Amino acid sequence: QVQLVESGGGLVQAGGSLRLSCAVSGRTSRIRTMTWFRQPPGKEREFVATITRIGGNSYDIDSLKDRFTISRDNAKDTLYLQMRRLMTQDTAVYYCAVSENYYGTNIHADYWGQGTQVTVSS
Repeated sequence: QVQLVESGGGLVQAGGSLRLSCAVSGRTSRIRTMTWFRQPPGKEREFVATITRIGGNSYDIDSLKDRFTISRDNAKDTLYLQMRRLMTQDTAVYYCAVSENYYGTNIHADYWGQGTQVTVSS
């Protein structure tokens, strides 16, 4: 099994920055992809960015790639999401997830964290 614990969320003013972290433990050797999703209030969960555990190949959606950067540190078994120039519409619960398979941008993963709240005030 794999366990995920997110941290780094909180309240920030528009234009500010936050870095989310996701500590991964357990059977990490079988993980292929590490992904961030988010769920804005009253909306469905959506894909944010993904990165391969080996090789570090990343993919971000076009609307966010100029402000959000996904990265990982395999030595620390930690996934990161650096968020810059935050906007009120970035307010959401952010979830990290990892998978032993490739799911692309589908809202699907093998293991999920509990989520961390990010609130951006105007």
